[in-house]
Amino acid sequence: MSIGILLVTHPGIGEMLLKNACDLVGSCPLRIRCLDIPLEGDTNDLQQLACQSAQDLDDGSGVLVLTDAFGATPSNIACQLTGELQVNVVSGLNLPMLIRVFNYASDDLQALTHKAADGGMRGIQVARAKGAC
Repeated sequence: MSIGILLVTHPGIGEMLLKNACDLVGSCPLRIRCLDIPLEGDTNDLQQLACQSAQDLDDGSGVLVLTDAFGATPSNIACQLTGELQVNVVSGLNLPMLIRVFNYASDDLQALTHKAADGGMRGIQVARAKGAC
């Protein structure tokens, strides 16, 4: 049994991050699905699709939903899943977050949720002076 991962993002973001993460890590160690949320889609239909996707990914271990921008439609759809299923949601999806999730694929849902958030935050750095990187 392992955690399912659902990427709920604006069109193209999830697929591109997933492709790059798989290329960098060498494989995709978890069951994962991308759900693009079009800018003008029917939110009720998309909510049902998100719920079905999460149910399909859940083998009893739960689902970690990663979304790109808190407060945007993909995030709002993702957050509605938390009341219905064993789902945790982390927003601010970025490449370091997804790689961190892959590196800790055997963790339980709570631990993987914290690792995802930590990986995303640690991946954000400000280079202030020339040569600081």
